[in-house]
Amino acid sequence: MISINENPLKFALIGAAGYIAPRHMKAIRETGNILVTALDKYDGVGIIDSYFPDADFFTEPERFDRHLDKLRRGITNKIDYVSICSPNYLHDAHIRLALRNQAHAICEKPIVLNPWNVDALNEIEQETGKNIFTILQLRLHPSIIALKKKIEESPAGKVYDIDLSYITSRGKWYFISWKGDIEKSGGVATNIGVHFFDMLSWIFGDVEQQTVHVLEPSRAAGFLRLKKARVRWFLSIDEKDLPEIAVQNGKRTFRCLSISGEEFEFSDGFTDLHTTSYRDILSGGGFRLNDARNSIKTVYEIRNSKPVGITGDYHPLLKS
Repeated sequence: MISINENPLKFALIGAAGYIAPRHMKAIRETGNILVTALDKYDGVGIIDSYFPDADFFTEPERFDRHLDKLRRGITNKIDYVSICSPNYLHDAHIRLALRNQAHAICEKPIVLNPWNVDALNEIEQETGKNIFTILQLRLHPSIIALKKKIEESPAGKVYDIDLSYITSRGKWYFISWKGDIEKSGGVATNIGVHFFDMLSWIFGDVEQQTVHVLEPSRAAGFLRLKKARVRWFLSIDEKDLPEIAVQNGKRTFRCLSISGEEFEFSDGFTDLHTTSYRDILSGGGFRLNDARNSIKTVYEIRNSKPVGITGDYHPLLKS
């Protein structure tokens, strides 16, 4: 449902050609606001026509930055928010660009790649008086909210045994793109796993101990000891890791979260979570830098760990 807004906020978008960008365009439109301008070095952005065909478009960051500055100095067209859907390694720079132009930033996850970037951006928030938000949409999923409430009401000292499995098949292009470069994406645990690690620590508490069993370009696996959970996790972009049941059903993605032997289902309900995230931000809520800190620290430590191999309390999928 599109909200009617008599005084729409003005948005800019960085990374308009990316996979996730249409969800941000949809969220901007459904909250009754306007996309004024967009940036992407790739010019195949016809998707904009479906949402905001009148938006100005740039392929060069320098000209885009100049345009934001000109709008900032105007009377009516100043940008209120910059939505950031660019590659992971550029998030930090693009957040700074937004705040430098006196706009709030809404950034896809992972908000940054390194824990110290969180501290630096906190300082810039204070200097500019503008806010930095991140999309942690799993925290807004009704089933996950209900699970968090259930865990909070569980007996003190209860510890859950969890198996997290996420396999999302990717082709050869993945390793040619920025996503296959660990310096740019943070590796597979960061690129496809950061939102799961955030969700788990949000529900079950901070990480107290972690072990990495496997750390490869296409897959990673390990163990996390949280305050209220023992988590064996497995992440992969290799279709060879798909379990037989997924292969038989012709699926290229497999996601499973087992809590104390019981499968937790949260596959449905993702469609509108970006719009829900935007509504939360624009109503005075939203998730901030410090909300993302724990998951950024977790994935940083994973990619800088020395894997111990298939030993100890490892994920069952490693047996194959």
